[in-house]
Amino acid sequence: MTSTARTASDRARVVVAARARQGWARVRTSFVPVLQASVAAGVSFGIARYALGHDYPFFAPVSAWVALGFSADRQVRRVAELAIGVALGVAAGDLFVHLMGSGWWQIAVVLAVAGLVGRFIDRGALLTTQAGVQAIVIVGLPAAVLTDGPVGRWTDALVGGGVALLVATLGSTDPRRRPREAARSAMHEMAAMLRSLAGGLRSDDPGGAEDSLVRGRAAEPAFADWRTNAASARDIARVSPGWVRYRAELTALQEAGAKADHAMRNARVLARRAIAVLGTGRELGPLADLVDDLADASVEIAVSFGTDRSLDRARADLLTIAARTDPFALAPEDWQAQSLVLLLRSLVVDLLEVAGVAPEAARENLPEF
Repeated sequence: MTSTARTASDRARVVVAARARQGWARVRTSFVPVLQASVAAGVSFGIARYALGHDYPFFAPVSAWVALGFSADRQVRRVAELAIGVALGVAAGDLFVHLMGSGWWQIAVVLAVAGLVGRFIDRGALLTTQAGVQAIVIVGLPAAVLTDGPVGRWTDALVGGGVALLVATLGSTDPRRRPREAARSAMHEMAAMLRSLAGGLRSDDPGGAEDSLVRGRAAEPAFADWRTNAASARDIARVSPGWVRYRAELTALQEAGAKADHAMRNARVLARRAIAVLGTGRELGPLADLVDDLADASVEIAVSFGTDRSLDRARADLLTIAARTDPFALAPEDWQAQSLVLLLRSLVVDLLEVAGVAPEAARENLPEF
């Protein structure tokens, strides 16, 4: 029981460590956007409080924070949709409360009106959603907070939205930065998983392979972030004249994210098979060296994506690894070890595709047998 408990503890430690690394990666990429949105909310409150003389300008910071959010990939259109949605909802709610009071039927009516007007103004779902939410908040607030006249809170929302638009316009950054960072983080997770697996293969320890499998499963959010950020950045480049020249590059980065996710799935299949094979006294040092080299190649891909460096070196390393994946050379008389090599070959092809090699060319570089 102690051994089982220790194994469960080790698994939890691996998962927590992976989540912590991914969490800090998100903090690093979101630090500046969160700081900008926080300052914008404070400035909006100050303008409404001291320039307009509103005693409780609650919706000024709300509008600024909701419109900007915490994403570095801020489309001016998206920020405008959110800001207009907040202002529309607040205006509708303010007018209904002053004309008809607050209650269950007023909430139903104001929500219907705000939603339909939002759909008329813009096809985006964000505007309509925010209009409805803010209208509900306004009508649902107690009468004690109804201050600054029938359009006071609407004015506060306009102030917050205006500040948010200003920040989004002036603070526009290269849309490639965030997906590159996400790609680097994900490929480092791949490298860490492969190193753990190589350790298990070298020591003939199924526990090491199991740790690598747990680490691979825990890395799923990192690959999801890569795909999501790349898709978002590509959308920005498609509609922003200043960034349209990066559209092809971002499309390639999005496709690489999908291929890398497939590579991680194959790496987990390899780890699961290794758990069944290890612990029987096999000598798998050459295979472990190959997996270690794959980890090094994954780091090289991570650095290339993160710094916009050429992938030529990563491709060369992977092609060299591919030429060494002959199952009969690595494990001449062990069909179970050969099965691991066959799975490894699929992983090598996946990583070659991540590095920009066409699928056919990647498979052609594997030794025939």
